[in-house]
Amino acid sequence: KMEEVREQDRYLPVANINRIMKRSLPPNAKIAKDAKEAVQECVSEFISFITSEASDKVLAEKRKTITGDDVLWAMSTLGFDKYVEP
Repeated sequence: KMEEVREQDRYLPVANINRIMKRSLPPNAKIAKDAKEAVQECVSEFISFITSEASDKVLAEKRKTITGDDVLWAMSTLGFDKYVEP
């Protein structure tokens, strides 16, 4: 039976998103609620995308645990090489 996933379980907390966004802006900048929510959704979708790819690799290798190396491999495989440090 598939359980319904609550929105708050799917997304990173908006407070965390706000903190990350504020680091990139001037001190007096304001961020609209809908902007925070849009970034929250995108970040969460990105994490799911990378995790799904890493999970496929782990399952194919008959393992149960996704490691940091699996996540980095998934990022490279999906074209995010420039975000993977050598």
